Amino acid sequence: MCGIGGLITDGTLFCGVSQHLEKLQESLAHRGPDDAGQWVDDIGVVGLVQTRLAILDLSEAGHQPMTSLDGRYTIVFNGEIYNFQSLREDLITIGYVFRSHTDTEVLLALYAEYGEEMVSRLAGMFAFAIVDSQLRTVFFARGPMGIKPLYLMHFENGLAFSSEFSALLKLNLISKEINVQSLQQYLLFGSVQDPLTPIQGITSLPAGHTLTWEIGIRGSEQPKPKCYWQLHHPNTLVPKDKAIAVAREAIEESVSRHLVSDVPIGVFLSGGIDSTALVAVMRRLGVKNIKTFSISFDDIEFNEGDVAKRTADHFGTEHHDWCMKAADGVALLKSFLDATDLPSIDGFNTYCVSKLAHDNNMKVVLSGLGGDELFGGYPSFQKVPRISRFHRVASSVGLNGIVGRMMEFYGSRSSIQRAGVCLQMPPHISSAYWAMRGIFTPNEVDKICQNYISGSPKTNCAGMEIGWELGNPPTRLDAVSEMEITRYMVNQLLRDSDVMSMAWGLELRVPFVDSRLVEKLLSIPASIRLRAGKRLLIESVPEIPKWVINRPKMGFVFPFENWAKETLRVDFERVQSDSPVPLNSWFRSWALMSLNHFLTSNGISKFRKDVNLSASND
Repeated sequence: MCGIGGLITDGTLFCGVSQHLEKLQESLAHRGPDDAGQWVDDIGVVGLVQTRLAILDLSEAGHQPMTSLDGRYTIVFNGEIYNFQSLREDLITIGYVFRSHTDTEVLLALYAEYGEEMVSRLAGMFAFAIVDSQLRTVFFARGPMGIKPLYLMHFENGLAFSSEFSALLKLNLISKEINVQSLQQYLLFGSVQDPLTPIQGITSLPAGHTLTWEIGIRGSEQPKPKCYWQLHHPNTLVPKDKAIAVAREAIEESVSRHLVSDVPIGVFLSGGIDSTALVAVMRRLGVKNIKTFSISFDDIEFNEGDVAKRTADHFGTEHHDWCMKAADGVALLKSFLDATDLPSIDGFNTYCVSKLAHDNNMKVVLSGLGGDELFGGYPSFQKVPRISRFHRVASSVGLNGIVGRMMEFYGSRSSIQRAGVCLQMPPHISSAYWAMRGIFTPNEVDKICQNYISGSPKTNCAGMEIGWELGNPPTRLDAVSEMEITRYMVNQLLRDSDVMSMAWGLELRVPFVDSRLVEKLLSIPASIRLRAGKRLLIESVPEIPKWVINRPKMGFVFPFENWAKETLRVDFERVQSDSPVPLNSWFRSWALMSLNHFLTSNGISKFRKDVNLSASND
């Protein structure tokens, strides 16, 4: 796990490559406190940089950038390949010789042997770049589930890339013009959807995609990213009587994969089902000396500490609890905002519990993130199909238009207004999902955008579907699960979890967000897999105690609203007074607060009249 970056130029870059690599390395230092390295090719047009958090093979043999024995290939790699040992053994049988016991060196050998097709052999979380000095190409790859980010910046002299978006902005190689489409997406959904980013000229390599960049070729002539993996619902489904066994085996295999490490592994333990299931399976697999970490509060409305402590005692873990006071939370707000890479309406909880693990000398922790998306744990699994059914009924009798307009313009809450907009659109599960998960209505977005970009175009409701095409979900519940995974989880939860854990030099692993696990679980019918209360997960891990199962779902929530309002009262008052639409809920106010902080901290001007409104991150 680490931070990676680099530049591919045409040889005319002012100040050359090395000076920009220094800036990238400095920006990514927090992601890899154990080691750092740079590499520049023989003619000075391609450079790579890495900062390392040592997890596998802690020796100097794991230093990056790493070059193959024959000198042809050089790699920078962020992530972990959990099946690297078996891959290594296979490569040895066909003649490869290894200098280290790292997964990084295995990636080099795999690419030399199989080329782009090597990604299909990997089990893990990854983002990497491999320079082929002979063919003059750079091969980029991002893992199937998008756990590790990879941002690409197109500038006049070539391409730069990085694990973090803000690191690219600090290079000052492009003008910082707001991408209008991404601004609209953020205001509609609360996060920018891949491959867009807030700034024109910077994209995110989508999850499950690769890109081969040809050195010396103009950006407009470069190949487009290729998709090598996406969610797929098989035609042949698991029989009901085998569903529990299939799920149990898949969960155990995934947890086992995620235990590959040369340093101790801990667990973020809340009072919920998902993290408890991880601890239970780890114990079942024979893992000893498990360290667990949780946050508790004096406020009973938010406190899960007692349940987590009881669960830790039950499984015999070494438990660490931080009973956070308001003063603790307030003191962390500034550093949390500074750690934020992209505007977001979430992330503070992960930031705090990551600090707790870091302060207890941990480098790797497991999180239960992904359990709700795969096993039907969110209210969306009940509400979205309900909204969709009502939409179809209203449309069939011709009442959707007038009822929708009344709800949009006279609704007392933003959720009612969004439902009204949904009714005015063609009946589709995606619009019903947005009605529940969204932030602002399209009309509100148009008014807010005028505060940021003079003359910005109207929001196209069809834009809700951009980059959000569904695969082949056989049922509404499957569709909701797919949207929760590809939209909410990938573009918000995983993005925030990566940035906030790496801010403390901590590797966060998510066993439920594993492509091989997902493939097996999608073979289980939605009527079984997505039952309310995550029944399949509970049945598959019967070791989960009853006090966890019977406890009402809370989620990993913090009294963040109260703390932020105390510390940032003036900022809240300003954003509310400046807003052209009512901010009648906490999360709507924070969405604009986070956006303003992102723009200010990165030196991005509002009211840009020279922005190319038709441009996008193509």
